[in-house]
Amino acid sequence: MTAQAARKAAPNPVRAIGRSTLAAISTVGGVGVFAVRGVVAALTPPWFFGQLWRQIVAIGFFSLPVVGLTAVFTGAALALNIFTGGGRFNAEQVMPQIVALGITRELGPVLAALMLAGRVSAAIAAEIGAMRATEQIDAMRTLSTDPFRYLVGPRLLAGVLMLPILTAVADTIGIAGGWLVATRVLDFSPTVYIRNTISFLESWDIISGLIKAGVFGFIVTLMGCYHGYNASGGARGVGRATTHAVVSSAILIFASDYLLTTFFTHAAQ
Repeated sequence: MTAQAARKAAPNPVRAIGRSTLAAISTVGGVGVFAVRGVVAALTPPWFFGQLWRQIVAIGFFSLPVVGLTAVFTGAALALNIFTGGGRFNAEQVMPQIVALGITRELGPVLAALMLAGRVSAAIAAEIGAMRATEQIDAMRTLSTDPFRYLVGPRLLAGVLMLPILTAVADTIGIAGGWLVATRVLDFSPTVYIRNTISFLESWDIISGLIKAGVFGFIVTLMGCYHGYNASGGARGVGRATTHAVVSSAILIFASDYLLTTFFTHAAQ
């Protein structure tokens, strides 16, 4: 092998970094364009109300059990940990307030979104990916049906509408789980616990969590639609799209949660 051929065969780290950077920029641009097209399809007529109702039921109603179970056990575990940690500083009595604040501002919307990422985003990616693999999306175009209006728009709307409702349910059940542990295990007064929680919580604590939930709902459904719509390679490609949808949803949920929390904190000052 000549020296020139050896140089060509050797890995070039600069080239690899540049290739990865361009691929990342291309992906971000593709997601942005896809999101804009999806939002336009969701907010402008014609609307497919049958599809919208189907997605509302699938995303909202059928997600209630997993979100409720997650919330009640999270509230119970949070109450026990805060009571134990507060006991080191003789601050056990602030446990109801911290449980309510932690659930409404952070744990309620984030955990509900993560449950939907595992359940809904994966299902959306698998369904749309299978339609792509079997050329059903191409058949829609042949029949003059816009796949974005029929597939993407209803799912985005359903995610944005239903995740705040699921978060409100998770907040209620999570606080109830903390109340149950506090009154049955830690000997708190039920009346005092409820009074302390209500008097401490402000409306913005709940509203900020619901705003986060709306953003998370958009992210979860967008990632499912994007990866499913762009799936390729048959059954294996559908599997990859499902995995990528869940992973990207979870990462974006945590990133957007930090950004929203930072914005809300500065706005409140």
